[in-house]
Amino acid sequence: MDRMASLTAFVRVVESGGFTAAARRLDVSTTTVSNHVQALEDSLGVRLLNRTTRSVGLTEIGREYYERCSQILLELAEADEMTSALQMTPRGRLRLRCHHALERFIAPVAARFAREYPEVSLDFRTDAIIIPVDPVREGFDLSIMPASPPDSLLIRRTLAKWNYVLCCAPAYLEAHPAPRSPADLPDHNCLLYAHSLFRNEFHFVDPAGNSTSTRVSGNLLTASLTAMRAAAAAGLGLWLCPPFVVADLLASGALVQLLPDYHTQELEIVALSPHRRQLSAKVRLLLDMLVERFADEQRWLDSMPCG
Repeated sequence: MDRMASLTAFVRVVESGGFTAAARRLDVSTTTVSNHVQALEDSLGVRLLNRTTRSVGLTEIGREYYERCSQILLELAEADEMTSALQMTPRGRLRLRCHHALERFIAPVAARFAREYPEVSLDFRTDAIIIPVDPVREGFDLSIMPASPPDSLLIRRTLAKWNYVLCCAPAYLEAHPAPRSPADLPDHNCLLYAHSLFRNEFHFVDPAGNSTSTRVSGNLLTASLTAMRAAAAAGLGLWLCPPFVVADLLASGALVQLLPDYHTQELEIVALSPHRRQLSAKVRLLLDMLVERFADEQRWLDSMPCG
């Protein structure tokens, strides 16, 4: 027996004054209502209602039971309303994580969110890990990554798509001939990012759609994007990097793009969240802000003629 359904049917019969009216209110058949009440009485071993062909009335025990049951259903409805209100009103703690390459784009959104929703305690972390941590295990509500995990049970929302860009400073080209194809790259000093998906092998797709890869080397290996930007701008070597990391340097001419006819595998900036039936209000609101931000700033990615 569905105890809650039987309790609800019993209370509605009393409130409505009969089985037919209760059935209309519950949008079920009269037989269903009658069966629920009968099952409830059988389980309790008492008669709750006095039934006649014209009316339904409470027994003495039924009256006591009705008062308790109606209070239970009222408190349950209030609990549901409170939960819905909490779901709609953003409050509590929210843990946001992003890859540090995206920090300067995510940080303004985090600041805006904290300003507009002061009842939310925002915990904003950054790191250089390409392979995403498990948000459930680590306790994060939302993780923003520059690449999508190949296989994951996490809820995934694509925020933008992008391709790597190969670039260097004009000063580097003054001392070295510009590469004309990926086959020329082994002859150049290439700056290597410690957390790159490519490591020391650069992958491209040529204008005809053929894939090619080239093993490269260089005298700088670092996990610091700040150091990579400084080294590239100083003319130390070539850098295969996300366009949003160097968009300002390319726009100012501090860096120039190389091999514009070749592109790399398309990647996605994604928002990852634990697999839940419904996101909380605070996570949904933050995610909406991030979607808006990336839509407004798609030029970070589209301004490069690669891909």
